[in-house]
Amino acid sequence: MVIRVFLASSSGSTAIKKKQQDVVAFLEALKVEYDPLDIACNEENRMWMRENVPEEKKPANGIPLPPQIFNEESYCGDYETFFDAKEDNSVYAFLGLAPPPGSKETVSVGQYSERL
Repeated sequence: MVIRVFLASSSGSTAIKKKQQDVVAFLEALKVEYDPLDIACNEENRMWMRENVPEEKKPANGIPLPPQIFNEESYCGDYETFFDAKEDNSVYAFLGLAPPPGSKETVSVGQYSERL
């Protein structure tokens, strides 16, 4: 399974840049393999991301902002849901991955576990 993180390499928004950096740094700290996909320089990536974010997760204007996180084709969430999972020590469940042995996270019945 490959975690796909849709990012914008040339965002003018400091908030978006910080959110992207937070997601990437956290995945790297956990040694989770991920594929960064740039939506600023690649129209295919941008269109795929926009088409595959569920309607109920899109903002009022209909255009989801990066970072958006997927496990292969399955939508995991945006920065806010990632942040919530991080705070709850449930990032692996959020990503649809089994937690490594000895991690603080255990597989439990919860809001993210349906993807396990």
